[in-house]
Amino acid sequence: MKRVFCLLLVLCTSCPLIWSKGYQAQRLVGEVFNTSYHIIYEGNGEDWHDSIRVLFREFDGSLSMFNDTSILSRMNRNDQTVRANAYVQTVVRKAQEISANTNGAFDITVAPLVNLWGFGFKNSDKVTAEAVDSIRQFVGYRKICLDADGQLSKADPRTQLDASSIAKGYMCDVIGSWFRGKGVTNYMVEIGGEIALLGTNPDGKEWGVGINVPEEDALQRVNGIMKVIRLSSGGVATSGNYRNFYYRDGKRYAHTIDPRTGYPVQQDIISSTVIAPDCLTADAYATAFMVMGYEKAMEVLAKNPTITAYFVLDDEDHEGEYRVVCNNSLIGKTGKR
Repeated sequence: MKRVFCLLLVLCTSCPLIWSKGYQAQRLVGEVFNTSYHIIYEGNGEDWHDSIRVLFREFDGSLSMFNDTSILSRMNRNDQTVRANAYVQTVVRKAQEISANTNGAFDITVAPLVNLWGFGFKNSDKVTAEAVDSIRQFVGYRKICLDADGQLSKADPRTQLDASSIAKGYMCDVIGSWFRGKGVTNYMVEIGGEIALLGTNPDGKEWGVGINVPEEDALQRVNGIMKVIRLSSGGVATSGNYRNFYYRDGKRYAHTIDPRTGYPVQQDIISSTVIAPDCLTADAYATAFMVMGYEKAMEVLAKNPTITAYFVLDDEDHEGEYRVVCNNSLIGKTGKR
């Protein structure tokens, strides 16, 4: 499902146009995958926007659920002639790995459940327990297998893949890798709130990434920053339930579906920001942690020392307030909701 992102890039508007080494700061801005992108890289006057657009088209033709001719769409239609290219293989294999690590909290086969609930849960009043139970029979990461030749096998032909909670993070990595191939050592790629970065910003300092204040703001009018993370490499992704939610029978439901139950999650994590060696990994775990809840997420983090997470949690002792926890360490109550 398309997520509403609660991560903002912190960039100083007074940044110089010249990097510390004398290279120019090149900026690319546009829209792709129904969201926006912002890219800045250290260059010497090279305008690589057309090349980046080519990468976007290749990616769309590989992993888009909304492109009928994409490899993913053809796999969902059980086209036996289609084979996964490098993009699809990377995403499916990483998804399977993270599914195993999170006991299925992240699951690339969640597509039929997403379709049942509808975009933005527009069908929530029509969803029945019987419908959820019938679909859960063919949802599950163990029900698919990708062989060495790139052919996808399914235990049930009704199983479908949804890469939307991992693809944008991977696209950031793909562009970052392309930049490194060009010899670029300082860059930041942001697509829909997911970020891959390397080196320093034009000020010669580490990149700054901000976590939004967790205000209930479905219209996205509140964009206060409560925490700035400084990084020189890796990927950052955030998933949150305070900007995309709905109420039913007096209860608030997040936009993230638990693929194991078939229902929207109700957990103690308000937002989950994950830092990992790559944005593909960060993107998937940010979603998984929202599904798992704080205690289970911390168990996963204890086994994965390369991953850092900042969780915004409801403060159980003070109604209407929240606290921020980073890998089992309280870093401060930061305000009211």
